[in-house]
Amino acid sequence: MVASRPVPTSGSETREAVYAQPKWLAGVAERVGSRRFPGERVLFTGCGTSFHAAQAAADVAGGKAVEALDLVLTSHEGDVLVAISHEGTTPLTTEAVRAFGGRTWLVTGAPESPLAKLADEVVVAAPGIEASYCHTKSYTVALAACAALAGEDVGGVSEAVALALESGPRLETSDDERWLVVGAGRDWPTAQEAALKLREGTFVAAEAYHTEQLLHGHLAAVDETVRAIVLEGEGRAGERSGDVVRALEEIGCPTDVLPQAPGWERPILGILPFHLLVLDLAERRGVNPDRIRWDEERWKRARESYA
Repeated sequence: MVASRPVPTSGSETREAVYAQPKWLAGVAERVGSRRFPGERVLFTGCGTSFHAAQAAADVAGGKAVEALDLVLTSHEGDVLVAISHEGTTPLTTEAVRAFGGRTWLVTGAPESPLAKLADEVVVAAPGIEASYCHTKSYTVALAACAALAGEDVGGVSEAVALALESGPRLETSDDERWLVVGAGRDWPTAQEAALKLREGTFVAAEAYHTEQLLHGHLAAVDETVRAIVLEGEGRAGERSGDVVRALEEIGCPTDVLPQAPGWERPILGILPFHLLVLDLAERRGVNPDRIRWDEERWKRARESYA
């Protein structure tokens, strides 16, 4: 069932969440404390935005990310399972935790949730539950918490995010109905999360493509009516992102290139331009990102048709 929450008339909750990120991030180190992920084989899991956080966390911590349904379907070797679930109620993540044979950790904002009762170790990364269904601050806080649990110094991330929100890259809006977000390697989770935010918050047909996959047939369905955003990779990934940009330009596809920050902060700083784009594009389109369409009858019925 859809959670019972007041329905706003604007995207005020999403806007508040985007700009509250520095405040939420400032408390991560204290909330995590001295705890660290065990030095064993660590699996990370989640669904939706939480799975994208799991992918980025696995990169920082040197583990492996597996989507929750895949963990239920097939056993994967690991000593510790780290589940990411902001509200601690995600059904498939709960199934994955129950099915896992080893120790389980939960990174969450809900210390009294059903998942928290199942986990051996609960890390309350967020100081509360995000009101907007188009999750932004809960995503970046989970990433910072996982980085701290992997031994990274997260003390400066709040200031870096505040600066990026104030003066970092800001993507222009447009009336395009089809969007591509392209990335590889460490930027692949960001590309997926960016496409999800655009779909949830602005209702455009956004798709995430791995850099190399886009170059193998998918270009046939791209033309000048598609807007593309390419996450500039590093090393060989950077070379291939350059190939993607040249190919898109030959087709006439409007393309933006976003440089990515070095270090463990990369997925946090990389998603911020898309958070801001969602706010700007939702306003341009006259839509409300707060409820990701669950306040409209057809989408509400669709959501209620499954757990």
